Amino acid sequence: MVQPFCEPIAASRLGLRDNRLMQQHELSRAQTLAILASAAILLSMAMGMRQSFGLFQLSIVRDVGISAADFSLAIALQNIIWGATQPFVGVMADRHGTRPVLVAGASIYALGMLVTSFASAPWMVTLGMGICVGLALSCTATNIAMNVTARTASAAKRSLAMGAVSALGSLGLAFASPLAQHLIRVEGWRIACLGFLALAAVMLPAAFIAGRADRIERPTATGVQQSVSDAIREAFGHRGYVVLAIAFFVCGLQLVFITTHLPTYLDLCGMDPALGSTALALVGVFNALGSLLFGWLGGRYSKRFLLGGIYLLRSLFVALYFMLPPTPASTLLFAAAMGTLWLGVVPLVSGLVVHLFGLRYMATLSGIAFMSHQVGSFLGAWGGGLIFSRMGNYDLAWQSAVAIGVCAGLFQMTMYVQPSARMQAERAALNAA
Repeated sequence: MVQPFCEPIAASRLGLRDNRLMQQHELSRAQTLAILASAAILLSMAMGMRQSFGLFQLSIVRDVGISAADFSLAIALQNIIWGATQPFVGVMADRHGTRPVLVAGASIYALGMLVTSFASAPWMVTLGMGICVGLALSCTATNIAMNVTARTASAAKRSLAMGAVSALGSLGLAFASPLAQHLIRVEGWRIACLGFLALAAVMLPAAFIAGRADRIERPTATGVQQSVSDAIREAFGHRGYVVLAIAFFVCGLQLVFITTHLPTYLDLCGMDPALGSTALALVGVFNALGSLLFGWLGGRYSKRFLLGGIYLLRSLFVALYFMLPPTPASTLLFAAAMGTLWLGVVPLVSGLVVHLFGLRYMATLSGIAFMSHQVGSFLGAWGGGLIFSRMGNYDLAWQSAVAIGVCAGLFQMTMYVQPSARMQAERAALNAA
């Protein structure tokens, strides 16, 4: 007897006006594009603003009277809160749908920017940019956006769709960074925070539209029902998932170190402050190309080798850039190279989780793996600031990022990629049917 692989989320729990869930193939092209575009807008706004916070560092340190280490700690807490809450937010999305999660996240993001704009003490910076934005990112950024995308796209187009949403989502940095730099220079950093508040407001309608993915019924297959705890035990019993989660650490460490400390590093080297925002904007542009590229490649070639290759190449580019005195040309080349490798990991990691365990608890399991990423982000932000405050330079920070990146890249390439026994049985039964 064929039984559902997972029970669809009850329509009444989602607040829908009818009790009928839709199949993927019932979506019109316009409906599919609207959901995916809204997921991309949420990802774009959330990540674009967050990755531009490094531009605020010098002004906030000067005006609020905090140290670089204090600012770095706020960003580090943002990342650790994001990681610590992501599994719980993933469980909420899997159980109750993505719409309430997305709407709450957009609202908290706006609150965080409002609090920061009035900051007059270190705790207000920590509350706004740290705690509020960290929680908001759990609800609006990569993990939930990929969950919406995986639900909406067919299996054949899933990797490319996740790459496309990541690509469009990366464009937020291309305009959030120049916007922040312009407002900081002309109006001051407090007005720049209010500019980001306006961008957060754009996330609200996008959250409602992306939440339509909750109407899409998940695929069915034979097999026993799984609880959240069963899914977590299955994941931690799979050695490939454990490798994936541990190696994901280096992604957060390298990227947050760059977004938080590159503007300060350039200022330390006597470069034009505008170069930092230009570099971050260039990261966003090339990120779009790289995400689309790796989404396409992930549907054709080994995701584990592509992922390991990204970690190794990032380490190589970081080493080459920081070993030599920075110039405007080398900085922009570095930004382009790193941008190409930036969010290309997202469709690969998400695709591997779906490959190993299916869609039912994708948000939960991706969220748990993401905790490792955010531990790396915490160390990249706070550790970089601490090293700079103690030593007056970033040498030990970038050297550590390179060494850890090489180890993680090689480790990732050893990942065991056979799906769980449950998924193998369910897919075999589905194919036989």
